[in-house]
Amino acid sequence: MKVLISGGGTGGHIFPAVSIANAISKLLPDTEFLFIGALGRMEMEKVPAEGYNIVGLPVRGFIRPLFHPGNIKVLWDLYKSIRQAKTIIRKFQPDVAVGVGGYASAAALKAAYALHVPYVLQEQNGFAGVTNQKLARNAQKICVAYPGMERFFPADRIVLTGNPVRQKLLECTATPQEARTQLGLDPDRKTLFITGGSLGARSVNNAIAASLRQLEEAGIQVLWQTGKADGDKWEKAVQEAGVKLVHPTVFVSDMAMAYRAADIVISRSGAGGVNEVCLLGKAAIFVPLPTAAEDHQTANARVLADADAAILCPDKEAPERLIRDAIALMNDPERIHRFEANAQKLGKFGAAETIAKIVIETAKK
Repeated sequence: MKVLISGGGTGGHIFPAVSIANAISKLLPDTEFLFIGALGRMEMEKVPAEGYNIVGLPVRGFIRPLFHPGNIKVLWDLYKSIRQAKTIIRKFQPDVAVGVGGYASAAALKAAYALHVPYVLQEQNGFAGVTNQKLARNAQKICVAYPGMERFFPADRIVLTGNPVRQKLLECTATPQEARTQLGLDPDRKTLFITGGSLGARSVNNAIAASLRQLEEAGIQVLWQTGKADGDKWEKAVQEAGVKLVHPTVFVSDMAMAYRAADIVISRSGAGGVNEVCLLGKAAIFVPLPTAAEDHQTANARVLADADAAILCPDKEAPERLIRDAIALMNDPERIHRFEANAQKLGKFGAAETIAKIVIETAKK
């Protein structure tokens, strides 16, 4: 069997795509894969690192507002990308295509449909983007992570599968004390893990930097993944404040250990981060990225907040309340346990395997 997988742009798209490919390989070891991504985006580096072939298209996102004159060039790049995708598909001859979202997914799946290749969509968020809503019209199946997605997609083609997650996160069996020790932290101290993705989250980082003494006085140990943007600035802020319990780092290489070490997680609410919190049963405070398309990060976080499984802190309120909320939650173990239990109820295990079976069945048909 030959499978074409398209999408990317963020880890929230790439990791599920790779997880689906891995799950298909377990079921059908001789399957051949080809990924289609967007040139210059992180999938062009991450996918080959996982052992899969990828080709890049010159596709990119629309500039907002949509009537921006620069979107003429964006449309031209989309047209070129669809033509290139058709050439790729004719050469590879896939039995089925999978779209996980991101710029490349639209071009690849439009080309697949034009060449009569059936495709499956995977929507990670609680609020579907415009591109996926349009692509859903011709999809064989639409795999979703949240209930109630009938408002975006044809109900008869929706399958509630959950979001795939990196297997390494689920396989980690370290105790919190063991994880903290491995990360160079105090094994017995309450621990807050802050992650803003590879580039960091500016509002979150600003809130932390302004509250270093407050965290120290509360006795909370902090593993602070600052991201690449201004990494030196945040490390300097910690040094100048003279605090000992806040540990900034540009990048966390072992996310499984970081999650295991944490009593509480502060994160953006992209689909990947929310899914990890649910499956691992962590208490979390989400700070949605306000510029995310269709404000889907707020929709993701609200699902957990409404289920008493997390705190939603709007980005504009982060400077004033983020650390206050974190300290209050850390001092309320009963609420932490409630968040952990309720978050895990929302997690769906085996999502990658379920989606893999749907992809295989679609190819057979």
